[in-house]
Amino acid sequence: MEFPSNLHYTEDHEWIFVEADNTARIGITEFAQSELGEIVYVEVNTVGEELKAGAVFGTVEAVKTTSELFLPVSGTILELNTRLENEPELVNNEPYGEGWIVKVQITDPAELEGLMSDAAYKAMVG
Repeated sequence: MEFPSNLHYTEDHEWIFVEADNTARIGITEFAQSELGEIVYVEVNTVGEELKAGAVFGTVEAVKTTSELFLPVSGTILELNTRLENEPELVNNEPYGEGWIVKVQITDPAELEGLMSDAAYKAMVG
């Protein structure tokens, strides 16, 4: 199982990759997608909204369950990965690459310090 060192992780199994100008991509971890099983639908109705860290920004539907997605840091949802509309399996096949879910404009970069490193996340999931 992969735990890329350039990401921050949450206890809810989301990852965040910070890009230039405090924008970031967010997705779910390899561990999360393996626990959920085959992803069949990703729903995000919060594009354009400013949300606080911990807020639900969408859901991922798998064959056996639906799981809420929690925002790792406060910010404005800029866009949904539109490829997921026709290829939700990207979340399973490339959770840290083409399977990202949303892009966010971070409003409080200091919140990143409260997230887990790859080593801490790896220790948490065993």
